[in-house]
Amino acid sequence: MPEEIKRFGVSMESELLTEFDRYIADHAYTNRSEAIRDLIRRALVQEEWTHDRETVGAINLVYDHHVPELSRKLNQLQHDFPGHVIASLHVHLDHHHCMEVVVARGRAHEIKTLADRLIALRGVLHGALTGSSAGAPGGAGRHHEHPHPHPHD
Repeated sequence: MPEEIKRFGVSMESELLTEFDRYIADHAYTNRSEAIRDLIRRALVQEEWTHDRETVGAINLVYDHHVPELSRKLNQLQHDFPGHVIASLHVHLDHHHCMEVVVARGRAHEIKTLADRLIALRGVLHGALTGSSAGAPGGAGRHHEHPHPHPHD
């Protein structure tokens, strides 16, 4: 069921509004409201990571698969975080390079630790963690923190 939309006014300097309208156009938003909602969601997700709440993250790695033992170490590290790694995708980029995307869920510091350890491995050429919310940012839609084998209708 859709949530009720509340309206409120926002006051800002003319120059800031001009910059915001440029941001809206550059990012293909259809209106100011959607841009404001996205910026608020982004800030709330950042708060979840700052306060070590339950989060989800995508760890992107590009690596040279000819580096001895690297594939085994990548796999082992993922197994060292049981219950955190929920999916991974392996892509062959060319004869020497692969990309791996590891999706992990858990407290922010746990996901950051996993990402740091994966990215630090010898042979990883580039790595980045993209953090997101494990639910609706700011608590909307959250009932409690535990695995969800049952529906919340």
